[in-house]
Amino acid sequence: MTHVLDDDTAPGAPATAPRYVPVAPAAHLPKQLTITLWDFTWYVRSGPGEPFEDLDRAAREAVERGYNTVRICAMPFLLFRSGLDTSVVELDRLGGEYAQRVRWYDVREQTRFDGREKLLELFRACRDAGLFVILSSWEYQQSSSFSTTSDWWDALRAVAPEDRPTVLADALADLIDLLEEHGLADRVAFTELHNEVATGHLLEGLPSPVDDEAGAMAGLEPRLAAGLRRFHERRPDQPVTVNYSRVPIATMRHVPEEIDVLVVHPYVYGVLDEVTAAFDLRGSLAEFPRAEVDAAGLLRPGAPEATSWVLPPESAWKMDATIVGKPEIFFHDWVDAAVLDRYLEERYPAHRIEMDRVLGIWLDAAADQAAARGIPLVLGEGWIGYTPLYSDFEGGPIGAEYCRLAMRESRRVGTWGTIVCSNAAPHHPMWSDVALQLECNEIFTEGVPTASPAPGR
Repeated sequence: MTHVLDDDTAPGAPATAPRYVPVAPAAHLPKQLTITLWDFTWYVRSGPGEPFEDLDRAAREAVERGYNTVRICAMPFLLFRSGLDTSVVELDRLGGEYAQRVRWYDVREQTRFDGREKLLELFRACRDAGLFVILSSWEYQQSSSFSTTSDWWDALRAVAPEDRPTVLADALADLIDLLEEHGLADRVAFTELHNEVATGHLLEGLPSPVDDEAGAMAGLEPRLAAGLRRFHERRPDQPVTVNYSRVPIATMRHVPEEIDVLVVHPYVYGVLDEVTAAFDLRGSLAEFPRAEVDAAGLLRPGAPEATSWVLPPESAWKMDATIVGKPEIFFHDWVDAAVLDRYLEERYPAHRIEMDRVLGIWLDAAADQAAARGIPLVLGEGWIGYTPLYSDFEGGPIGAEYCRLAMRESRRVGTWGTIVCSNAAPHHPMWSDVALQLECNEIFTEGVPTASPAPGR
């Protein structure tokens, strides 16, 4: 099935390419998707005492907080295209205390499971709770780094870079075929070939430098388009897309035509960018500005040299398998979170107006692009940014009010789906704030009045 309109060019006018006709969301899906981000953690942290040990309980808790959709890494490549035996998948922390104070990385217990059975278990839990699922993959960003062996990572790297989106498309189509066999395919809201495609190992092998967003977007477009076409060939009934970090408002022309949902992640950073830039958290360990960080008094006592905070040689492959900056891991592991929160709170007033302005511009641009394409808009992640695990900046008064603002803005521009916050999930401390999540989801779905602004707003 080819999703194009007939060419309606007027007689005598120059011929134009047929327009792509998007696959519409299924009629049984919710009018609005209230999304909680379970990413790869739903299987990585499923061991004893971990937040996803009991998937039925996690699903019930999601509904109790006002969610109707979870967004996951479904490990599609591993399960369907890696060639590995996935009847026993064994995962663990990266190593010792490394990354134990880093969000999404604080694995406590080893876990072992049958991969396909684990996926079906999740879908059954979602079906029983009334939840829908956004399928995605984080495999070319970090999923395999939690494996106890490098086999998964090696298999990912063995795929030629130009073929990776197409292989992912086949894997995800295989996955939906499996769900269909078990009567669970109706739980799929839509499918993403991969998370944040312009950030990670999907960029490898591009013919020209991709040291900026425009280069990455342009270089990836043909690969992504091929993957999207393959998925459409396999599953013409299912909406499929790719997604982007932040909102690429200057390079929307490089978002493939063949997407059925526009998905962006509006992390505005603002005040957090000041910290990231000042301490070069996305740079190299060798150039980590330790003197400046020490002068700011941000690290906990006993912090080692940044260059020593690495995994041993036998586990060094894990540091390649994750794209998170190694200075950022060191900083998050050793920062005094309470001191950092004060540091951010002191600087926030100077950034507040610009952060609000950027969010509004980004959402307006994304909504306009979605409307021009005739497809729904989904905000799959977002708001302030990547804070250390024990930081309360995004869950405290300032961050909570920003969540309320973002939900009002999500409703204003008519998004199909949005999130309370990327940190509003069972594996983050913010999950315990049930009232905030209910309030924010109601703001999005019902437009209810918000609480009084937090101090400084």
